[in-house]
Amino acid sequence: MGGLLIGRVAVVSDPGAIRRVLLENSANYPKDWMQQRILSAGLTNGLLSAEGNQWKAQRRALAPLFSRKAVSIFSNAMVDSAEAMVERLSRHQDRVVDIAVEATRTTLDVLERTIFSDGFGRGTEEIRVAMKAYFDTIGRIDPLDLLGLPGVVPRPSRWRLRPMMRLFEEAIDTIISKRRQQMVEDKADIPRDILTLLLEARDPDTGKRLSEIEIRANILTFIAAGQETTANCITWSLFLLSQSPEWRQRIQAEADREFSDVRNGIAERLVETRAVVEETNRLYPPLAAISRVALEPDELAGQRIRRGTMVAIAPYVLHRHRALWPKPEIFDPNRFLNGAREKIDRFAYLPFGAGPRICIGATFAIQEAVIVLAMIMRNFNLELAPGHAVWPVLKVTLRPKGGLPMSVRRRIH
Repeated sequence: MGGLLIGRVAVVSDPGAIRRVLLENSANYPKDWMQQRILSAGLTNGLLSAEGNQWKAQRRALAPLFSRKAVSIFSNAMVDSAEAMVERLSRHQDRVVDIAVEATRTTLDVLERTIFSDGFGRGTEEIRVAMKAYFDTIGRIDPLDLLGLPGVVPRPSRWRLRPMMRLFEEAIDTIISKRRQQMVEDKADIPRDILTLLLEARDPDTGKRLSEIEIRANILTFIAAGQETTANCITWSLFLLSQSPEWRQRIQAEADREFSDVRNGIAERLVETRAVVEETNRLYPPLAAISRVALEPDELAGQRIRRGTMVAIAPYVLHRHRALWPKPEIFDPNRFLNGAREKIDRFAYLPFGAGPRICIGATFAIQEAVIVLAMIMRNFNLELAPGHAVWPVLKVTLRPKGGLPMSVRRRIH
């Protein structure tokens, strides 16, 4: 615990203390001003940044859209996107390809097939480039924020966001307008994707629908979180498998076996591939940091927490803590197989957070990553480009610096 320019900060890595912050006493620990400032870039009024009754109403309305049963319906669309990626990579036989870029294209394709099946209203590549720039920009802390100046004071760093936000807002408005028109004129042929479900969603307690502002914010949230974090997970998984001949062979053998019946519960049968994804999320978690602020004094792990203290939980550190994980620096998916998963403390493994504000799209993301990863491994041997050093860099999410250049070689199976 200590004082920084941003105020008093307590870094917490004790699972019991984390449980108290995220679950048992979560009402005392809303998101802090810094996290809110980062998320305010277009995500205000969405699930990521809303607080209090607004967040509760949205969560109740949107939870059915991302239930395990609802998400399983989209597995075929995810297979189609994975097959499209295989086709693209096949055109680069024996060449070096930035797999990070290809993974992002694939996750955007999944979104287009499952959430916005009429398209984005813009080209996929235009959205991909803009989204990368968006995360690069919001990942920087403005000096005016560190000085504690109010949000009404313009931030020069945010000026760069304006063209991107206009692009996103225009694309989202086009998506919503087109779908609403369909819902009036041609009800029989309305796609039953997540966009339709979002427009129809009601708070089961009040019957109230989401406002237009909330719908727009959540669509942007789905685009941002739905492509960036899953693409990073796929990218890091492919890197780790390229460094482990044993697990590469195991995943390829499982994919060869299970893809004989690709359309029938494929994600549930890819048990070892899921273990690889979960171990990847341990080493390179989608949420590299979670922060909250104490509204009232409290005690965490025997330490007094003053009112106004920022409480920081770093899954990247937590997941590599020697007191919690044996040989934490080693890539070992066995941690998540044969009952070992159930022995992990729920608050020692936080790839998607925990408690009431756990990521609503976690099931969707895991299913997508498992399917895409298995499909790639079934069709290719990928090797890291010679001389390229892989290093994680934090831009809100955790991505490999300079992408992930890998040589592509078609596999015979």
